[in-house]
Amino acid sequence: MRVSSDLKVGIIGVGGIAGGKHMPSLAKLDAVKLVAFCDIVKDRAGAGAEKYGVKGAKVYTDYHKMLEAEKLDVVHVLTPNISHSEITVAALEAGCHVMCEKPMAKTSEGARKMAEAAKRTGKKLTIGYQNRFRADSRYLKQFCEQGGLGEIYFAKAHALRRRAVPTWGVFLDEEAQGGGPLIDIGTHSLDLTLWLMNNYEPEFAVGVTYHKLGGRKDSANAWGPWDPKKFTVEDSAFGFIRMRNGATIYLESSWALNMRETREAVCTLCGTEAGADMWDGLHINGERFSKLYVEKAQLEPGSVPFFSGTGERDADVEAKSWINAVLEDKEPVVLPEQALVVTEILEAIYTSNSTGQPFYFEKKASKAASKAGKK
Repeated sequence: MRVSSDLKVGIIGVGGIAGGKHMPSLAKLDAVKLVAFCDIVKDRAGAGAEKYGVKGAKVYTDYHKMLEAEKLDVVHVLTPNISHSEITVAALEAGCHVMCEKPMAKTSEGARKMAEAAKRTGKKLTIGYQNRFRADSRYLKQFCEQGGLGEIYFAKAHALRRRAVPTWGVFLDEEAQGGGPLIDIGTHSLDLTLWLMNNYEPEFAVGVTYHKLGGRKDSANAWGPWDPKKFTVEDSAFGFIRMRNGATIYLESSWALNMRETREAVCTLCGTEAGADMWDGLHINGERFSKLYVEKAQLEPGSVPFFSGTGERDADVEAKSWINAVLEDKEPVVLPEQALVVTEILEAIYTSNSTGQPFYFEKKASKAASKAGKK
């Protein structure tokens, strides 16, 4: 059943990710009317309303009051990780479809409450894993679905920065965020890897986190020196995940690490028929006619004289896909069941680090794996 093509959308959390990604993309869509903006800092909410809102858009500092006063169709939850679950559940129960920024929640318990609320209310819930919408990701997903790599049995999820520690907001606050680079950028590469493998059934995870460079003063950094006293999360983390079908994944993440080659939100896949990597463009490798080959996928159209082309941001593709899912009453690309597994694995790596032992997952029937192949 289609819904009204005039969607009333509210924004909760009018910070950097709202202004850099969500609001500009939503404002381009004719079906979207940005009618309400909420932030604990009123001026931020007001600035968002002035720049992206419809005439008469309302400003709030309390999301409860916004959900009660406004008859919203869609809400975007763009707050620190600690509040994702609480706000998302409230918005779903208020009758709204919800897009929540990554990671799904600070804890697997919180993420599970979100998935359960979506199922209970019948409302759509998706998580902001925009890297699925890149041209290379979409191409490789099709290639994997058609059996181009065969059985994918080993993968690496890469999320490595040499020196790029986010120094604003609450990124360095373990209480508010739940962790550092693992939960911040490792979550993107892990989501991408699981999605491409179409494998959402982990058996166990082993992990370790480090805080080796975060305590230093006046360190070189893309966003300026950080305050060592406020740096309460890890600066790097690494995990090994074994899936129930025997496949294995190595996850590496860092904000600060002494290494020359860095790569973020990409993965390496090794299958029985071929392999793929996204390091410097998308490459497929394998064996053909008793010879090894490496091919680079050409994802952009060839040059045309006097035409520069019109690129579309990944965030725009993501927003359009999400809004179309609401309008056409179909499942979003990123399913809550899938995002829940990502959060469970991240939490398992943190738990393994604190206990010094592998973390074993409970065996459960998972609909995420069967659904993932459709996306």
